[in-house]
Order: sequence, then structure tokens, then C-alpha cells
Amino acid sequence: MAEYTNNMTVDINPSDYKILVVDDVMPNVLLLKVMLSNEKFQVVTASDGKTAIEIAHTEHPDLILLDVMMPGMTGYEAAQILRSETDTSEIPIIFLTALNTSEDIVRGFRMGANDFISKPFNKEVLIVRVKYQLSLVAAKRLICQQNEELQRTIAGRDKLYSVIAHDLRSPMSTVKMVLNMLTETVSPDTVGEDVHNMLSMVNTQAEEVFALLDNLLKWTKSQVGRLNVVAQKFLVDEIVISVIEVFRMVAEAKNIRIEMGNCEALNVYADIDMFKTVLRNFLSNAIKFSNSGERIIVSVKSEGDSFARVSVRDFGCGISEEDQAKLFHTATHFSKYGTNNEEGSGLGLLLCQDFARKNGGEVYLESVLGEGSTFSFTIPLANEVTSE
Repeated sequence: MAEYTNNMTVDINPSDYKILVVDDVMPNVLLLKVMLSNEKFQVVTASDGKTAIEIAHTEHPDLILLDVMMPGMTGYEAAQILRSETDTSEIPIIFLTALNTSEDIVRGFRMGANDFISKPFNKEVLIVRVKYQLSLVAAKRLICQQNEELQRTIAGRDKLYSVIAHDLRSPMSTVKMVLNMLTETVSPDTVGEDVHNMLSMVNTQAEEVFALLDNLLKWTKSQVGRLNVVAQKFLVDEIVISVIEVFRMVAEAKNIRIEMGNCEALNVYADIDMFKTVLRNFLSNAIKFSNSGERIIVSVKSEGDSFARVSVRDFGCGISEEDQAKLFHTATHFSKYGTNNEEGSGLGLLLCQDFARKNGGEVYLESVLGEGSTFSFTIPLANEVTSE
């Protein structure tokens, strides 16, 4: 067992660690075994390089103290073999040697040494260096353990998000469709003003919940690498117009007009579904933060020779500079209530940024508090992509 101390070193329990001592001189082996056993380390021994390699595979020591000058196979040769084999390659090696020239030390490190101790060795120095190497082993294991726990946590979170989105999206889609149909077919004259208003309110909330679930599902897939970019060539103005038509009814419910500004007919190269998701989120936010009687302007124009820029401008409440800095950061997960107290999750803009970048573009924001905001994103022009 190991744990971090306040100075970020790692305390170890010696009895949890096994050390392999390799030396062809038996008195040296016995001396090292006594010294290390007195410190409560587990100790196994070998008298030559070949035996040391065999023991390393069977005993899985945490550290090897390896004599350099041995008959048959030298410590250098044994270390090279240990480093080349998968299950022993990470075991730290401290060379015990009377060789102390620069050339010998350099050669030893090239053969895989983690440290050198010169013979005759000092007990205190040896114990300190052994504990230091084992503390590094303990730290690495602790980091690996924490990383595995983190990966399990992330996997569990992503699975939860995916299950929630999948299981709720289908029934919510049905509810949304029925509410849309009822809202379009009934009037205040047939059901009464109060019932009609409640029906409209529920319909709006259902649209918001469905949009949230859709964003959540796409965000989860994107984060776990299961959402691929399927880019194709298309006329950007045609897709923009089709998305706007879907949102006209939602905008009219707040007495807001959606207008087409300058809209160039540009061929772009991107994933159409991701493009629509970004534009839908921008329009939804513009409606949410606009007041009754205001308008929203959507425009498309070329950005140099390589990109098209799609912009959604509103004249609503705007965003302060302080809040603008929080919008596109996962750590802040920032959201605000709309002009009719519509709730937001803060996830939509993160998804927009992710999708824009996956398609080779970027998201931009210009906003003045009290005057409105312009959200825009760029996507590559098709002629620029196909000409490369």
C-alpha cells in the first residue's frame, strides 16, 4: 500500500515489495539479503544473469539489484534482456558495480539501469536509493489505479447519459409530435383561452426538453468517439432556409420575426446533421433571449476564400463580457434563463463549438449587454476542400 504525503512523495510499506538480489559472490548476496530483510523487504536471490531472468519472470520482483561483473552473462546483458521482454521491461534495475567510469555509467543507463551503487556500498546510501526507486514504482501504480478508477467513472457517466437520452428520446418524440398536432388544430374558440394557453406552454416546454435530450445524446456520442463526421457538399442557403422554417412557429409564439439577411448561395463541405444542430441551437437561443416584437436576422456570407460564415443575430438582452468568458467552457457549464424564464442546460453551445471544430470551422460570439448578440460559425467551402 502506498499513499501521497504532503510533499507529493510516496510513502511505502517495505513488506509489500519484493527485491531480487543478483550477485555471483555469495557473501555479497547474504549481506544484501540481511540488510534488506532488516528493513522488512521481501528478498529473493540469484547467483547469475540467466537465473535472474528466470526468477524475474516467476517471482515478479518490484526492484532488481543487479551485479554487473558476473561470469557467463554480465549484468549489462541480463538487463538488456529484461528490458526487451514485456513482463519484465518495467522493473527498475539498480546496478551494483565496482566500475565507476563515465563510460561504464553511460553504458549501464543505455542497457536500462535506473540507478548505480558503487561497491563497496554504504548501507544507508543503498537503503535510501532502494526506497526511492520503490517510491517511484508505488507512485506509478497509484497513478494507474486512479486513472482506471477515473476511466470507470467516465464510462459510467457516459453510459448513464446515453441511456437517459435513448430511453427518453423516443417517448418524448411522440409527446412532442402529438402536442404539435394539437397546437396546430385546436383554437381558443374550441377549447377556451386558458386551455389553449396551457397547451401552447406545454408544447413549448416539450420542444425544449426534446432539444435538450437530442443535444445530450449527440454530446455523449461525440465525447466517447461514436459520432463520426460524414461530410458532403451542399448549398448552405437551402439548409439554412429549411431550418428557419422549422423555427418560425416557435418564434411566432413569442411574437418574434425571423428574417433572412444577406444570404449567399455557397457550396460548403460539412456534415449536414451537425450543421443543422449548430444552427438550431443558435436559433433556439436567439428566440429564448429575445423579447416580444423583436426580430432575428440570419445571414450567410463568404469568409475569405476558404470558409462560409453563418450568423444568427438577435436584438435581445445580450451577454455581459464576464458571462461571455464562461459560455464555451465545460468547467463552468454556464446557462441563463430566457426572457420568458426559459431554462437552458449550457450544453447546446458546447455542442455547437464541438461540431463546428469537427467540421474544420469555429464558433464566434459578439454581444453587448442590453443590445443583443450575434452567434456565428464557419464551415469550409466545398471548392476549397475538393481542390486540395
